[in-house]
Amino acid sequence: MRSPLDRLRHAISFELLALILMIPLGATVFAMPMQDIGVVGIVGATLATIWNILYNYIFDLAMRRLSGTTLKTGRLRILHAVLFEVGLLVMLMPFIAWYLGISLWQAFVMDVSFALFYMVYAFGFNWAYDRLFPLPEWKTAQASD
Repeated sequence: MRSPLDRLRHAISFELLALILMIPLGATVFAMPMQDIGVVGIVGATLATIWNILYNYIFDLAMRRLSGTTLKTGRLRILHAVLFEVGLLVMLMPFIAWYLGISLWQAFVMDVSFALFYMVYAFGFNWAYDRLFPLPEWKTAQASD
């Protein structure tokens, strides 16, 4: 499993790159001031970072118990991303509605849009991160396949 420092590096780099992409894109798509989307993005990134660390630790524990490894297949990566975003959606939607002064329905649509962006982004980012920083156990597992 990954060390706590590696998990922290992963979470921070994930959120910083996402904010660089999401804030201008969200402001354009939703026709809202960049600073408002920035606040939503920063609060969301903070909650997501905490959720990311907890969620990935729990997911890896479950994987290791069920399969003996933390090596993820393509299908497992999709499930991983979807479950992460569903949990985050439940946490963020009320904040978005309150902060932007919009209805829960509008916040839901906005939150789902952000979640779709993040699902695609998370899939690509995590795959790239795992290739850049592979665990030693994966090299052994891949060599035997």
